[in-house]
Amino acid sequence: MLQIDDAITPSDLVEPIERMWTRSAECLDALERDWKPADGSPVFTVEGRYTSQGWTEWTQGFQFGSAILQFDATGDERFLEQGRAATVKYMAPHVSHTGVHDHGFNNISTYGNLRRLMLEGRIPHNQAELDFYELALKISGAVQARRWRPCENDLGYIYSFNGPHSLFSDTIRSLRSLALAHQLGHKLMGEGDCAISRLTRLIKHAKATAKYNVYYGEGRDTYDFPGRVAHESIFNTVNGVYRCPSTQQGYSAFTTWTRGLAWIILGYAEQLEFLTTVPNSEKSGLGGHSEIEAFMLRAACATCDFYIGNMPTDGIPYWDTGAPGLAGLGLYMTRPADPFNNHEPVDSSAAAIACQGLIRLGRYLRTKPDDKLLRLGDTYISAGLTVLRKLLHEPYLSSDPRHQGLLLHSIYHRPNGWDHVPEGRAIPCGEACMWGDYHLREAALYVGRLADDKDYTFFGPKPEPEFKLAKGMTD
Repeated sequence: MLQIDDAITPSDLVEPIERMWTRSAECLDALERDWKPADGSPVFTVEGRYTSQGWTEWTQGFQFGSAILQFDATGDERFLEQGRAATVKYMAPHVSHTGVHDHGFNNISTYGNLRRLMLEGRIPHNQAELDFYELALKISGAVQARRWRPCENDLGYIYSFNGPHSLFSDTIRSLRSLALAHQLGHKLMGEGDCAISRLTRLIKHAKATAKYNVYYGEGRDTYDFPGRVAHESIFNTVNGVYRCPSTQQGYSAFTTWTRGLAWIILGYAEQLEFLTTVPNSEKSGLGGHSEIEAFMLRAACATCDFYIGNMPTDGIPYWDTGAPGLAGLGLYMTRPADPFNNHEPVDSSAAAIACQGLIRLGRYLRTKPDDKLLRLGDTYISAGLTVLRKLLHEPYLSSDPRHQGLLLHSIYHRPNGWDHVPEGRAIPCGEACMWGDYHLREAALYVGRLADDKDYTFFGPKPEPEFKLAKGMTD
């Protein structure tokens, strides 16, 4: 179980965050020198050098987005130019990619970050440039929303690259593409000039994920433990009926792949933030704010509690909570994770994703007029900061100037055996991945802003909401 430091604050992490940005610049420079576009998107490191791995090109946005975040945090304009030029040159195919569920990863990390920086006044305002970013985000949200499959209970989902039977937990964070396109006022048209609501599909997908991919201890199956997450839910494509849990990257359908858990934690936290910007009039036909918030909060809190209660004491997870080799580690939840063990690998990338989600959800709960929720919010914030502090130091933060990765000891696809096992070791360790590096940077940027009494969201400066959360609301 995670041992939470209740006294930790964002200011306590300023110094290690600054050291991280220094090391981050070295990693980005090394990758920029060696990366060849013909080799494909960099995915993970092998012996300290980034390499590609064919599956889908879902990591390229993290590559260029990392340079944009580096500028955001440090003001070094060469990284802005690097990320902006690469976005223009390489990212257009990702905007119109109809075969994936990854738009929220690729396009929000690039076009979305650039738009946000312009709206924040961090880069000079240029209306034509802003229009370019926003057009890309509108089309990305439309393409993602068209990858749609209705299912039972008047719900539906953006189906994964596996096909129309497949709902991934990962996709909860790709809903950001639908959210931004909706916020930008773009109209998606279908057959017969019928308008398709991105907000409706966002809410229905989020509700389907909460219902089928997240467990609440209600006896759905023998392994229904509160907060457990199934990587994938399978549906009958003829009638939309739910069939069973599944997984692609986890150990089994009845255990929790911890990066899938992390996507859920961060994805719902961000959607709750977005929900406050949506006028009540637009939510009334979808159940109203209270109903939508309730199912999102339930999924978010259940998974955060599961994360806190089922981790080693430092909050760095092993790659799957049911991985068979964990038995060889004994009481592994009573001590810090050991990335150099001989039984099962840890996944630092899951921790980098989850820590931001814990903090964001905690801050959301801190807007509530309920003492219990206020205390829970404090717990989640402290938990996220505790995990991030661990990631900002060795053995997780890379210190070897020959290594292109920033965050070490991550895992991509353990069942497929894609991750590098160093000579003399029994399991993968010591390597980085593009999403782990990106999300460590993203979490560090967020906490750095909090330490300066600032904030940021994926959708940019918040429009003034119709209501004040702390004062309650009616639909």
